[in-house]
Amino acid sequence: MRKRLPSFSLSSYGAGWSAKGRIAIAACVVAVLLSIAGIVALMTGSGNGRQAPDTAVPAPADSPSSSEAAPKPSSGSGSVPKPPQISEPVTYAKAAAQMLWSYDTRDTSRDQQLAGMRSWMTTETKYADWTSVSGQVPDPVLWSRMADQDQHATAGVAEGHYPSAFKQALTEDPSAITEAYIYVVTVNGKQHIGWKKHGGGTEARAVTLAVQCRPGHDCSLAALAPQVTQ
Repeated sequence: MRKRLPSFSLSSYGAGWSAKGRIAIAACVVAVLLSIAGIVALMTGSGNGRQAPDTAVPAPADSPSSSEAAPKPSSGSGSVPKPPQISEPVTYAKAAAQMLWSYDTRDTSRDQQLAGMRSWMTTETKYADWTSVSGQVPDPVLWSRMADQDQHATAGVAEGHYPSAFKQALTEDPSAITEAYIYVVTVNGKQHIGWKKHGGGTEARAVTLAVQCRPGHDCSLAALAPQVTQ
């Protein structure tokens, strides 16, 4: 029996937020909360929350570059779902995590995967850290190897919540969120990976996301944190 190829997951592709994205988000979510050390640690990736298991995927030697743009193939986005019309941060973050933990190399190309993921991002480039999201997708060679084995994954979300540091920050200064309306949400769940000849396995997953939810507008994804913070 062939050994399964590495899969990709949010927890194991350690792509941190880019300097541009981190500074923009910090400026609007953290700078006004300088007295709250916990939220600063959260948004800069120095939080001490646990990380999801990372045994499924070793980081590739040549992961996507920070300047990689999402392709817009004429064939659409394959199996990647369209972003839902949701205006509540936790609910949107749960849907985004489920999308990011799911893929199907049998009917979706790498370009389609990236294009589908990009459609979930905020259009406000000042706050969008595309690098942290696109960095979750394996390089073209690894994606091709996964496709050779019909590798695919589905995901189930158990729960989503605001990390304690973020809740404390909002409690101490509720108006601080009103510049960018970016919320920090941690989502926990499971990912089931399958491949040829009925192979498969299930692993726990966790991710901390930054989502933008302006009043009167649907939410969108802004960034993924380099560490999970509970």
